[in-house]
Amino acid sequence: MTEKEKMLKEMLYDANNDEDLLKERAIAKDLCFKYNQLMPSDVENQKKLLKELLGEVDDTAIFVAPFWCDYGYNIKVGKNFFANHNTVILDGAKVTFGDNVFIAPNCGFYTAGHPIDAKRRNQGLEYAYPITVGNNVWIGAGVHVMPGVTIGDHVVIGAGSVVVKDIPSNSVAVGNPCHVIREITEEDEQTNWDRT
Repeated sequence: MTEKEKMLKEMLYDANNDEDLLKERAIAKDLCFKYNQLMPSDVENQKKLLKELLGEVDDTAIFVAPFWCDYGYNIKVGKNFFANHNTVILDGAKVTFGDNVFIAPNCGFYTAGHPIDAKRRNQGLEYAYPITVGNNVWIGAGVHVMPGVTIGDHVVIGAGSVVVKDIPSNSVAVGNPCHVIREITEEDEQTNWDRT
């Protein structure tokens, strides 16, 4: 079994020494670099590069540079997607975003993790667990989403949160570790934001 096959099967794999994975990451990093050097007004070439880099994306997606990812092909983006400056997606496993997802600046989505014990970690071993973000989700500035997390539909994640566990649909969640503080209600349609 190749290291890539192990990676995609959520097994421990060698990310640091496998030539094929190193080449794939280099290709993705070069495409990210190229994307990040485009003029902000060059929307046509941005869309072309995103289609070359990402596994699934349409013309409605916006990634404000700089944007970085590991492989690109494991990223699926729904319609009306917006990611602000400094979005990082470590996509050793699938990262799926639904429709109408809005991501504030300086957010990270990390499928990759490392063994707790130093012996295996120092050998370059890691694992990758998928991340899923539902429809109609707003992720505040500086949020970090960890391996294996699912965020439901109609969710707001407060700025600075570290999401280590699944977040159910129709909720506002904040903190480190991120936790649900309340449900989203019809009253929320009458206000701008909640300072609770």
